[in-house]
Amino acid sequence: MNKAILMGRLTRDPELRTTASQIPVCSFTLAVDRRFKNASGERQADFIPIVTWRQQAEFCAKYFRKGSRMAVVGTIQTRSWDDTEGKRHSVTEVIADEVYFTESKRSSDSGEPAGQTNAQPANTGGDGFFPGSDDDTTLPFDI
Repeated sequence: MNKAILMGRLTRDPELRTTASQIPVCSFTLAVDRRFKNASGERQADFIPIVTWRQQAEFCAKYFRKGSRMAVVGTIQTRSWDDTEGKRHSVTEVIADEVYFTESKRSSDSGEPAGQTNAQPANTGGDGFFPGSDDDTTLPFDI
């Protein structure tokens, strides 16, 4: 079974691109806090690369910004390639099947698109959502 469930904050604005066959793809990095503090009492984070495709890619690029908190459900995938100098590179990333807002709406005068609670995920295969009001969001799983 290959299923990853992550919640964290975007380290920068999502980057929307289009493949040669005109399929939208969006990539971003999610900073996910570790559960425990280190010896000096600080909480460390892991920086996980995330990729979304098609309508979900457009959704992420439109509604999420650097610092936005989000939850992602997807699969872990590895890939490798050779660069122009012949050097081998590899990356492990999460291919997101579902993306959720995890914080309440921003104030309407901020000028940026606002996240929504009670929003359906930006996919066609899921039927889950995060119950909650505009002031409180609860997750259907333990973090």
